[in-house]
Amino acid sequence: MNNILKVSQKEFASFFSSPIAYIFLAAFLAVNLFIFFWVETFFARNIADVRPLFEWMPMLLILLVAAITMRMWSEERRAGTLEFLLSMPVKSLQLVLGKFLACLGLVFVALLLTLPLPITVSLFGPLDWGPVFGGYLATLFLAAAYVAIGLFISARSVNQIISLIVTVAVCGFFYLLGSESLTSLFGNQISELLKLLGSGSRFDAITRGVIDLRDLYYYLSLVGVFLTLNVFTLEWLRWQGNRSNAQHRLWGLVTGLFVANFLTANLWLSPVGYVRADLTDGNLYSISEATRSYLKQLQEPLLIRGYFSSKTHPLLAPLVPRLRDLMKEYAAAGEGRVRVEFIDPQTDPELEREANEKYGIKPVPFQFASKYQASVVNSYFNILVEYGDQHEVLGFRDLIDVKVQGETDLDVELRNPEYDLTQSLKKVLYSYQGEGTLFANISHPLSFKGYISADEKLPDVLVDLKHDLQQILNSLNSNAGDKLSTQILDPDAKDGALAKELETNYGFRPMSTNLFDSHSFWFYMTLEGNGQIVQIELPENFEKAELERSIKAALKRFSSGFLKTLALNTPVSPAPQFGMGGGSAFSQLRDTLAEEHNIVTDDLSSGQVNAQADLLLLASPKNLDDKQLFAVDQFLMRGGTVVVSTSPFDIQTSGALSAQKNKSGLAPWLKHHGISLEESMVLDSQNSAFPIPVNRRIAGFVVRETQLVDYPYFPDIRKAGLDKESGMLAGIDQVTMTWPSPIILDEQKNKQRRVIRLLQSSDQSWKSESLDIQPDYATYGKLGFPTGSKREQNLLGVAVEGRFVLLASNNFLSDQMLNLATSAMGTQYQKPIQLVENIIDWSLEDRGLLSLRGRAQFSRALDPMERETQIFWEYLNYGLAIFGLLMVWIIHHQVKRAARSRYAILLDGL
Repeated sequence: MNNILKVSQKEFASFFSSPIAYIFLAAFLAVNLFIFFWVETFFARNIADVRPLFEWMPMLLILLVAAITMRMWSEERRAGTLEFLLSMPVKSLQLVLGKFLACLGLVFVALLLTLPLPITVSLFGPLDWGPVFGGYLATLFLAAAYVAIGLFISARSVNQIISLIVTVAVCGFFYLLGSESLTSLFGNQISELLKLLGSGSRFDAITRGVIDLRDLYYYLSLVGVFLTLNVFTLEWLRWQGNRSNAQHRLWGLVTGLFVANFLTANLWLSPVGYVRADLTDGNLYSISEATRSYLKQLQEPLLIRGYFSSKTHPLLAPLVPRLRDLMKEYAAAGEGRVRVEFIDPQTDPELEREANEKYGIKPVPFQFASKYQASVVNSYFNILVEYGDQHEVLGFRDLIDVKVQGETDLDVELRNPEYDLTQSLKKVLYSYQGEGTLFANISHPLSFKGYISADEKLPDVLVDLKHDLQQILNSLNSNAGDKLSTQILDPDAKDGALAKELETNYGFRPMSTNLFDSHSFWFYMTLEGNGQIVQIELPENFEKAELERSIKAALKRFSSGFLKTLALNTPVSPAPQFGMGGGSAFSQLRDTLAEEHNIVTDDLSSGQVNAQADLLLLASPKNLDDKQLFAVDQFLMRGGTVVVSTSPFDIQTSGALSAQKNKSGLAPWLKHHGISLEESMVLDSQNSAFPIPVNRRIAGFVVRETQLVDYPYFPDIRKAGLDKESGMLAGIDQVTMTWPSPIILDEQKNKQRRVIRLLQSSDQSWKSESLDIQPDYATYGKLGFPTGSKREQNLLGVAVEGRFVLLASNNFLSDQMLNLATSAMGTQYQKPIQLVENIIDWSLEDRGLLSLRGRAQFSRALDPMERETQIFWEYLNYGLAIFGLLMVWIIHHQVKRAARSRYAILLDGL
């Protein structure tokens, strides 16, 4: 070991005896900084991670490692010093390891100089340090493999340039094996095999924050193979010119055995998938206790089947192995109760027919362009979760999240796969448990009404479906007793009187097979009961089994015990849309909540909340009268939970951006409960950038345009402004409130009650009573509004006794605001809805999914900052890189001076 260290010290020092080390370090830092801030546009990307630092590392290291290894043996051979080295009392293995550690040491120094980047990111947002550690570890292991390859090739060549070129070619070959450009040409099985052989694909797995023994050993095996070949090459050079003998053959045999063992150990370790460490915050890539608790409730076998085509879109292909690994973890955690399968339906016509007919799974056409042509591939990317006779299907839209950074620049990641799978598991588990008592859990009569044309007017496929419908209804009637009545009505009968009524009341209109077909027909189905109407959608494939599942799913919405029931009160747009009723401004909220809860619309006009409701959600209530307030109060008194999203102001975005007073009718009721909303709006210097309509004057004319600006009326709430003690905001690290108002608590009335301050603005916020919410940058500078003299933290969300929650914004849950946020961030923005989902689960004590929600890949956003701040930190990192190089020079200079002093003392002693 002493000889190895001496060789490595000598080689490491030789790097700095010439400009080589400084050129290497400067080039490495310059390229990384350029990629991080310019190519990957870190600030525009707006995600608090350092993936841009590591995404290019496999290719960058190829060039840089080849540059530092090309001279290690080639120069020795060219200068004639190799013979001297081989004649010294130092073994070839010690020489090889010494040079290997010297090169790896230089790479280590280069990585140390990049540490300011993750430290900077951690100051801007909630950086997960697990993937950062994994990225640095992966870089060291990858660099070690490349160094070993470079040293072997350098030992085989006298010319440094040839050594450089061949090293780049060999390292590039290992990288290319697992790259998307190659794997996209093959099916799933061959692609995954290539990714196991590729140095870059293994690198990506570690940089996600998952340290797998198999990935680490892969790099160690490359190191072992090429260092062994390097030692053999030196011994071969030592024998050069001598006649071959038994000792030479023994060296060749031992070298071959070492190489074979290093390689075959990869095959031996391939099934060992449990030796891994998930370093991510919250163990994103490991099965959580919440999921395990649902798996323990299984009494029957659960099937999780992945439908993945061998050829799919290049952006989706890398996600398939990760889904496979996660599904295998479900099988392991299920302890024999979970069966996991992976199939390609396009290779088995029988399986494809079952997927289409039984589960409604169909291939999706994906269009993409390769180097030579644009093409369309029809492929499957679905997961089936089946328990008993219940099943849920997840498609690619349910599983992925897309970050748009430009017209052609897309970043695709798995959204939150464990949450999606466990949510589906919960649905099928609860549905199966109550399937046998479907009508027993329905306490009131239901009426099925089919508004269907006569057979001669229907397309042939719908004639068959109509007959299937009648059989399904007959079967249900035999089990329902007097709880289900059925009617099939022809809207065109009696001169179309019913048709006019349907269009007026529900927005139903005649259907046609295509836009150019003048022949129209009717085929609508509804289920009514207890003041609630649910439309039953036509199945896409017009199969009887799918229609029966749709009808049973509608029945379960009227049944207690399957889902918690939420009474939803929202304003409804007056313009009717095709389908049921008018278009709601809160459709995203409704659709998301309906995935886990039974949603009933309740205008409270009857003076009471729906009797089945477990929770009442008032989103932007309007002009509630005494009767409606009485209903809310009585619901709260009988133990129900009330969640309110309201403020004294309503915002109009059509035409000029303007605010007007909003009369919710809740003010006296809130005051009775010790809460009031101040008639002002909160502005915050810590805010989110949103596309806002702005009026701009040009030569006396006013031009209205949309600009992405920092808007103080959109407080960006995070860190200290989020309650982390109650657990209600688990998984949520940021929420944007739109035009919120401050909440004032009556301390006397709330003295004996538990009050949770859920959301608070920053201490740099202020209040304004002005209704002018149009920014004026010419008058007020970069914020666009006058700043208040009093800066303080304002309460924007509060929970009282866990049964009453107030969120002080009138429209932050609306479709329009969510769409504005999505367009600004380039990815789906669901934080406000996730906040409401958390509050509902926490309030109803259904907290199984609480810890999983909100863990989306693109959810860790950077803190809002001004352009000047971004420029400052960018140039500060440039300065820190130069400072780091200067520190390396100073340290080397000091070490060199110390060595000279030691030699001088030694000479004086002689």
